[in-house]
Amino acid sequence: MKKYVAELVGTFILVLFGVGTAVTVGKEVGVVGIAIAFGFGLVAAAYGIGPISGCHINPAVSLGVFMLATGLLTGYNVAVSGLGQDGWGAGYGYGYGVGAAFLFEFVATMVFLIVILGSTQKAAPAGFAGLTIGTTLMIIHILGIRITGVSVNPARSLGPALFAGGQAISQLWLFFVAPLLGGLVGGLLFRTKLLEVDEA
Repeated sequence: MKKYVAELVGTFILVLFGVGTAVTVGKEVGVVGIAIAFGFGLVAAAYGIGPISGCHINPAVSLGVFMLATGLLTGYNVAVSGLGQDGWGAGYGYGYGVGAAFLFEFVATMVFLIVILGSTQKAAPAGFAGLTIGTTLMIIHILGIRITGVSVNPARSLGPALFAGGQAISQLWLFFVAPLLGGLVGGLLFRTKLLEVDEA
């Protein structure tokens, strides 16, 4: 039970800090500020719950609190201001199309998973995984906020889309399919031992 609670808390932290920054002070802090919030939100979650659950922040175990975290941010006009929902196309970010959005989410998630698995394998330096993973998420956000808003995690996309509705719901499929495929490829690179350190 502790692992489930930890994952719920970790997802809450990530969504509250990342999406919360985007919707409350996003105009003031800009893309870099939002990226920093997501990155350090993940660092906080990783060090806070990592020893208990590994900080996967997985939608299957975290949906309940994820919805709560997004719900806390709806004390203003969602229709006017949005809720940090992901998307693509005209009127969103720099107007990238579905192909660019899919490619970004796929590659970014693959890279993210490579960093997660690489920094947590036995041969990696102890104690630095949370910082490495959080910093990588920050860089991914700096690169991708104007492309898709950055998902690389279906749990991050689901709650804001459900509350915002409309286009966010119709585009939600991409933020499940592309990250899951990217994660699959990243995982395969380790399962096939192409990126795993050989044991002595």
